[in-house]
Amino acid sequence: MADQPCTVEEHLARVLDGLEPLPAGPQPLLGALGLPAAADVRSPMRLPSFDNSAMDGYAVRHADVAAATEREPVVLPVVGEIGAGQAALHTLGPGQAAKIMTGAPVPEGADAVVPYEWTDRGTERVRVDRAPVPGQHVRPAGDDVREGDLLVAAGTLLTPRHLGLLASVGHDTVPARPRPRVVVISTGSELRDPGQPLGHDSIYDGNSWLLAAAAQRAGAVAVRAGIVSDDPEEFRAALHARLDDADLVVTSGGVSMGDYDVVKAALAPEGVWFGPVAMQPGKPQGFGRLGPRRVPVVTLPGNPVSSYISFELFVRPALRRLVGRTPELREPVPARLTGPVTSPPGRRQYLRGDLDRDGDVTVVAPVGGSGSHLVGDLARANALIVVPEATTALEAGTTVDVLPIDEDY
Repeated sequence: MADQPCTVEEHLARVLDGLEPLPAGPQPLLGALGLPAAADVRSPMRLPSFDNSAMDGYAVRHADVAAATEREPVVLPVVGEIGAGQAALHTLGPGQAAKIMTGAPVPEGADAVVPYEWTDRGTERVRVDRAPVPGQHVRPAGDDVREGDLLVAAGTLLTPRHLGLLASVGHDTVPARPRPRVVVISTGSELRDPGQPLGHDSIYDGNSWLLAAAAQRAGAVAVRAGIVSDDPEEFRAALHARLDDADLVVTSGGVSMGDYDVVKAALAPEGVWFGPVAMQPGKPQGFGRLGPRRVPVVTLPGNPVSSYISFELFVRPALRRLVGRTPELREPVPARLTGPVTSPPGRRQYLRGDLDRDGDVTVVAPVGGSGSHLVGDLARANALIVVPEATTALEAGTTVDVLPIDEDY
């Protein structure tokens, strides 16, 4: 293990070095929600694809009803009914009307739709009390989208609106990179799954749920691989068994200087780097690539706050690179401290905070203590207060950089 701590930026560069976006391909529409489009997508058709009615009413020729008023209505024979998806009538002759529903195709020859409200709603003959203007209540073909129009530009983050548009012109897939498959492994003989009874020296495994949920929220497909004991051979076997199904592996625990640091004991002989990073919490870190596919393995410390903050700083940027999302790093925002904070020299401190934006004023309140075990305080926070390495104390009212961890970017 290295004696001299590296910087946060140096370890992030180690994780990202050589990491390439996953190969792009056609993804099912719903599966692509929240992913960036990997290529431009253009429309293969017009939208609407045919002239259709914007109202329930009667398709007419404008010339036949141009003089209609309430005092001098025009009466026309009704020669058919046109429902959406049930268009048996294709042509309308002079002096005729056809009942038509919203979205149904306007027959050839008709150039306007008279709403029900302007008629007596007759079935065999209809009285028209008010004249539409030419084209009124008709949605022209191509009025919304023309064939060849750019629907989604490469890099666009796909929203429900984009997916609805793509489906509306017949696309059932969209070019995008697949969601990274992230395998999360917790280590520790003391760990138990939630729902199991606890012994006097055991604790529930919250880390794998925390990290798997964070990975899923970041756009990955997360798999909890279960709990592995403090046996290096058992851990090594469990990890290697998962490499074929993973684009990235995240472990928590077993990376420090203790006698039972299983992750370091198992993976250091395979060339995985372990060392200190000049940060608090989260000083012990590790990274390497394993297996024939050289799957990246990010080893995080076991305390829950350390583990989560390390995920935000090192794993989330890696996941964004794998799917081609930019920017890869979260941009800090300036905020005014509502209370004083302290920090050890030589380490970049990431304190939990409650960020509040009220108009032009942005403030952040420190939440709880600095202990890396205080998961309750972590749950109450929505931001990380960044205290630089050379700073040991900040007074209330000081402007600091803050990472808003509950916001997408």
